[in-house]
Amino acid sequence: MNGSDSPPGRKVFSRLSIVAGNSIQIAGLVAAYVALAAARSAHSTTVGVVAMVVGWVLLYFCCHAVAHWVVGRILGIRFAFYTVGGTGNPEGWPAGLRWVFEHLPFFGVQTEKASMQKARPIARAIMWSAGVTSSAVVPTLGALRAWRSGVPGSKLFLVFAVFWAVGTLASNWTSRAGDYSKARRALGGL
Repeated sequence: MNGSDSPPGRKVFSRLSIVAGNSIQIAGLVAAYVALAAARSAHSTTVGVVAMVVGWVLLYFCCHAVAHWVVGRILGIRFAFYTVGGTGNPEGWPAGLRWVFEHLPFFGVQTEKASMQKARPIARAIMWSAGVTSSAVVPTLGALRAWRSGVPGSKLFLVFAVFWAVGTLASNWTSRAGDYSKARRALGGL
């Protein structure tokens, strides 16, 4: 999410219209579904594992900003454009991963200032929470589905996905730039 509370140091590589951003993210989510389906039916362990990991990565990169957008639109918040750039929460990552996450192509979505000012605090908090919640839940559900489908290596990958989800939630809860911190600020610091 790239809004009025976003950190000034986020490295933005590109700006996209809402239509283009939604189209790319939806295509990524569909590709993730196809990759997970291919993982289930793969005749090679290597192909199955690679397809599962690709599906999980696509889910991770393509569900966050579009969740902000969908939930925000439902709650009456309007958006101006998408950005593609490094994480908006670099301090939420350990030093070794921080540089990597500052340079990965994450989607962000820019709110319209007037719309955010008009939105009720609870609507802003729910919109802020939607992205990181989806970043934790959606890829984990993909890993769970792979495990339930019997994809080779999926049990260990599910354990990894759960730990990654917990780390994602924790880093966003504790970091001032994290979405949950923004949600708490929207509610007046609760």
